[in-house]
Order: sequence, then structure tokens, then C-alpha cells
Amino acid sequence: MNVLEMRNVSRAYRQGEDVLKGLDLTVSQGEVIGLLGRNGAGKTTLLRIALGLLESQSGSVSVFGLDPREEPVAVKQKVGYVSEDQVLPGFMRVHEVIDMHRKLFPDWDEELALELSSRFHMDADQRIKHLSKGQARQVALLCAVAHRPPLLLLDEPAGGLDPAMRREFLETAIQLLGESGSTILFSSHHMTDVERLASRLVMIHEGQKWIDSSLDDVREGYCLALFPVSDGVTAQDLLQLPSCLSARERGDAVRAVFELDSATCRRQLGDKLQREEIQCQPLPLEEMFIELVGGGRS
Repeated sequence: MNVLEMRNVSRAYRQGEDVLKGLDLTVSQGEVIGLLGRNGAGKTTLLRIALGLLESQSGSVSVFGLDPREEPVAVKQKVGYVSEDQVLPGFMRVHEVIDMHRKLFPDWDEELALELSSRFHMDADQRIKHLSKGQARQVALLCAVAHRPPLLLLDEPAGGLDPAMRREFLETAIQLLGESGSTILFSSHHMTDVERLASRLVMIHEGQKWIDSSLDDVREGYCLALFPVSDGVTAQDLLQLPSCLSARERGDAVRAVFELDSATCRRQLGDKLQREEIQCQPLPLEEMFIELVGGGRS
């Protein structure tokens, strides 16, 4: 059984403006998946549908074989969730928030909760409203992982934190749940976080899944081809080629991302375009993301 299955999932907030458009996604046990996409691409909507906080308007969703809308309690007991905009009750003290979550989860691991409280130097008597953003996020993380959920959903959970705290936050989640064999699906705008922590990359663009590959395949199987504008090759010409994911004109060159390694891309483009010298180079993940969202197919 897969941990998460989405089949032909669509969701719109306004008529005629789909946020997700017939998206398919399968997540297997033990995977750590980085979810990428620009703002508005549908990442948060996808995660909220998986948790059952939103309902898809078409298709089907299964979490551990359960429908999150029909069996919300059973699903939520198997899932940990932290988001950038998650709000804990400001009037409550830290220990009260933890006590509340302890009662919600039958599999609560008190030893792990104490370990995290100590690691984060939490003041149990402090009110949530008096905590810094980073401290409040640490409380949310403790509550999300102390029951050792088989699935952890993280929606930009380290957004707005300084680099040191962001690294500690994400690595703590990955380390603790890695020990339990948990599955993790997290979204992040920080490519270094994705490269350091994820084994698989899923990129969403305009509501659809654009890339779904292991991180190693992304590093080795995509490249950037550069053509001087003076060559007469246009972005539209390149977008007609089946392996071209995006193309755009920038300055004096046309830049195109291909789902091919550099050597294969150079050879195939040379044959198709009847050119001897074509510049193709590997792409760092951050540069690939910028090129794709800047020059994607319409």
C-alpha cells in the first residue's frame, strides 16, 4: 500500500481558475520528497488536500488507504503537519499546547517530546504569544513529530527563519522521523534545503506536475542549452522539441532546459538543428528552477 495516492485531483478557488489541474501523485513508504513550485503553483493546496483540510473537486485521494475527508480522525492520527502560517493559540502556555496534543495521539512518545523540548531549550511556562517565530515553529514541530507519524507534511515550515535555525529545524525533522522510517513530503523555496534533505523532487507548475524524479536523475538528466540570438533559433522553435521543458530569450541568447544529459542533448540538437557546435551544460537545481518557471510551456 502506498502512503499517499492522488489521482486526477483538481481544485479551484474561483470558477475557471484551477489551482490543481488533474494532478497525479504517488508517495511510497520511507521517501523524503521535496515539493517545488513558485507561489500559487498549488503546493499548499496539495498538502492541505492530503491532510483533509480541503476537499478536491475531482479525482480521488488516499492516505494509508483511507479517504481523508471520510475518515479525518484516523488520517490525522497518522500524519504530522507543520506550515509556515500555522497559528498556535497565543493565550496558551507551551506545556498546555503540548498537553493538548498528547491527548490527541494514542502513539505519543513522551521520551521524544522531552528530548525535543530539551534540544530546543523550551520554556514550558512561556505563553505562545511571547515566543519568537522560530520558537513557536519549534513547538509546532514537537507537536507534529512526537507521536512519530508515519507521514509528515511540511509546508514551508522553515520560512522566515534565519539560515541556522532553518537548517536545525528541517534536519531535526528528517533525522527523528528517518529513525522511524517515516515518509516526509515538504515544500521549500530554499533549493539548498531540498538538495540536502530530499531523495526525490516533485515540481508543480500552473497546477500540474512538471517534474517527478529522483534528485540524482535531476542532477544528471537535465541540462541547459544556449543559442546565440544571431543563430536565428527561437524559443518557440525549441519548445516544439519533445524533450524541451522551457525556453526563453535572455539578453543575447536563447536559453532552453532539456530533459536530457548534456552529451545526449548536444548530439540530438546537432542532428535536429544541423549545427556542429551547441553549448549544453549541467544545471544546478536553483538555476533549473529559475529557468523552468521563467520559460515554461504555455
